Amino acid sequence: MSAERAPFTAQLRAQPGVIEVGAADAPERWTVRVQLSDAWDTVRMTAPPTEPVLTLKLRALEVLWSDAPYHDDFVVKLHGAVVDEHASLADVGATDGSILLLMLRRRRPVR
Repeated sequence: MSAERAPFTAQLRAQPGVIEVGAADAPERWTVRVQLSDAWDTVRMTAPPTEPVLTLKLRALEVLWSDAPYHDDFVVKLHGAVVDEHASLADVGATDGSILLLMLRRRRPVR
């Protein structure tokens, strides 16, 4: 699905523009949102269903929190469950229009 015809959920409160990840000539591309909870910010991405989740995580961190210490300090969740970052979007159960939540692995105390 093209970014112009992205699912409604992928259009909500995201930074302008769409980040394209993976092979540009892929026969199918999904639009997903990657939301960084600590930054209260979201990016829209398009990627083939076969793209590893880790690729989207790294790209989202570059845009949303460029001075993040280590990408291993963050986990990706889908429907509340931590997903295997080395698996593809399709393998972890994502679909076109899914929202991936990117958050710190260890919770920090509120002061």
